[in-house]
Amino acid sequence: MPSAAHSLDQFVRFMVLRFAPAFVGIALLILFGAAKDLPAADRWEGAIKAFEAKDIENPPQSGSVLFIGSSSIRMWDLAKSFPGLATINRGFGGSYLRDSTHYADRIAIPYQPRAIILYAGDNDIASGITADELLIDFKAFEATIRKVLPETSIIYLSIKPSVKRWDQYPEQQKANKLIADYAKSGQRLRFVDVGTPLLGEDGKPRADLLLKDGLHLNEAGYAIWNKVLDAELKSLLAAPIKQAA
Repeated sequence: MPSAAHSLDQFVRFMVLRFAPAFVGIALLILFGAAKDLPAADRWEGAIKAFEAKDIENPPQSGSVLFIGSSSIRMWDLAKSFPGLATINRGFGGSYLRDSTHYADRIAIPYQPRAIILYAGDNDIASGITADELLIDFKAFEATIRKVLPETSIIYLSIKPSVKRWDQYPEQQKANKLIADYAKSGQRLRFVDVGTPLLGEDGKPRADLLLKDGLHLNEAGYAIWNKVLDAELKSLLAAPIKQAA
């Protein structure tokens, strides 16, 4: 007759073999779930260091309008679009909104911009980040900026519709509404719809406003953005503001 110790040992072995795969699965879910909340990966370090080197060579003007975010910002010809306006372009790669937050102390706050134009969320939704999570990320970005620059205005540009990511439009619209509603309750916080003007009469994205990739804007697409944002900037920058010392 097996001893009590032997029986207990067999029971433990059975439990490990029976339930170990489940525990491993849970551990992986926790691991990869938490990974979504980690700061920006070092994959953008090269781009950020390039910005910093550029800042040393030609320091940006304090009080400029900072454009930050993903490739839709990076590809924007700001000098041509807003002549006479001091601007700084800090768009980088296929970045997420949380990447701009992660690097804000290096490519946003040091410039003491009077206004920040943010375009991010397009890649986020495409990666599986939900609209609710994106709102949390936007609040984190705002809090990071406000901590040092309480007088800086923040303009969030809506996630744009595109041919390539048209299937994601419902979630994009949900994110846009959440951020738009949140912006209404804040001071020096604005939401600007730059997506609706890109839709045709059929309610779908106009391919003639996009590059061949069906995702990024072409010159005609940026011309529409320029027009929408120009009026917003004139209103925003009409009165002088004081920055933190």
